[in-house]
Amino acid sequence: MQKKDRVIKWIEKNFERLARYHLLNWMPDKVYLKIKFFLRFKKKLNLNNPITFNEKMQWLKIYDRKPEYAIMVDKYEVKEYVKSIIGERYIIPTLGRWQRFCDINFDVLPEQFVLKCTHDSGGIVIVRNKDEFNKQLAKNKLEKSLRNNYYWLGREWPYKHTKPQIIAEKYMEDRNNTNLSVYKIFNFQGQPNIIQVIQNDKLPNETIDYYTTDWKKLDFRQNYPNSNMLLRKPVLLGEMLSLAKQLSRGFSFIRTDFYIINEEIYFSEFTFYSDAGFAKFEPEKWDFLLGEKIIL
Repeated sequence: MQKKDRVIKWIEKNFERLARYHLLNWMPDKVYLKIKFFLRFKKKLNLNNPITFNEKMQWLKIYDRKPEYAIMVDKYEVKEYVKSIIGERYIIPTLGRWQRFCDINFDVLPEQFVLKCTHDSGGIVIVRNKDEFNKQLAKNKLEKSLRNNYYWLGREWPYKHTKPQIIAEKYMEDRNNTNLSVYKIFNFQGQPNIIQVIQNDKLPNETIDYYTTDWKKLDFRQNYPNSNMLLRKPVLLGEMLSLAKQLSRGFSFIRTDFYIINEEIYFSEFTFYSDAGFAKFEPEKWDFLLGEKIIL
């Protein structure tokens, strides 16, 4: 193996690790994204004339930056933003907000609730029984998230200045399903187009399917396997698509995520860059087909 090949191999193996330990924070966004994109897709990132969906996600990170985006990714601040557009009935109630885990007064919280960090993805603790949950494990997880700036790993600009906090939300449980399905709507130019349906979210048996807005299953995948069934069309699909259209107005691309719980729709979050623009499409043609829908 030549020296050049050994260097590339070392970079492939260690790039993510170095990024996670903030040893690449010195690197400009454009350079960082070009390297990460090449390592992921084995081709150069074309920011001058992006064509694919994943290329355009990177372009948007660099060239589409507005102050309100930081509010829209903040899991606390976004609730007022969304309420002003579609109303309070679609918002999961907030039970409290704190700067530090040690500030949480668990005595005032109900028996069931959800703790989550407002500034990242994955900083979440589901409490189904307050008397039995492990506070130390929750403390370790959430404090680690509080120390993490989610922006650095994928250079998703809206997260860079989001204030780290912890909120408690009402525990939401569907009487017909143990695990909530998540409906993630891909909106292009303010129009809902594709629905990503996640079942068993963040569990070992997680599946992801893709549907058209008239509920025809699409034959492609990313990250996780498809389920082996045709999912029932949600009764509230039309209303959910209407909400997505209202919330995505004015954006070349944005993903609007929802839950349907006991025949009620609840807003989950906005995503400006689906999978940070680093999830391969299988088959690859979908990277090009969805890329065509984004007008920069």
